Amino acid sequence: MITEIVLQNILELQNIQAGILHVFIKHTSASLTLNENADPTVRTDFESHINTMVPEDTPYYTHTYEGSDDMPAHIKASLMGSSVQIPITDGKLNLGIWQGIYLCEHRNNASGRNLVLSAFSWDQDTEKMKTSAMQASSFFI
Repeated sequence: MITEIVLQNILELQNIQAGILHVFIKHTSASLTLNENADPTVRTDFESHINTMVPEDTPYYTHTYEGSDDMPAHIKASLMGSSVQIPITDGKLNLGIWQGIYLCEHRNNASGRNLVLSAFSWDQDTEKMKTSAMQASSFFI
């Protein structure tokens, strides 16, 4: 769950009345999604299910240069996606009460992940779209 890390890395959010936050991961073997933030067993079940859907050590994979988790990680990342968009209302993410941002790590031994955070809002004074962008540093999940 990376919701708090995202919030700590885009302080401009608090100045936005209405807008949208785009969170993008700059990797092909990890993904982003929104899901339940209350019960940690959801994350456990999520990982168990996707590992059953896309198992490691499948004999027909040929892209295995970085190990048996390499190709499954790329497939899982493609299935889940590389970005999420969340509405911003009155300076806060307008998530559902049980929603949080997941960074789904699909490699067994990843060394950190980079995110790009972009907030878009409508400027009432200039009647133009405003953009705030912040690239968060690598962090371990």
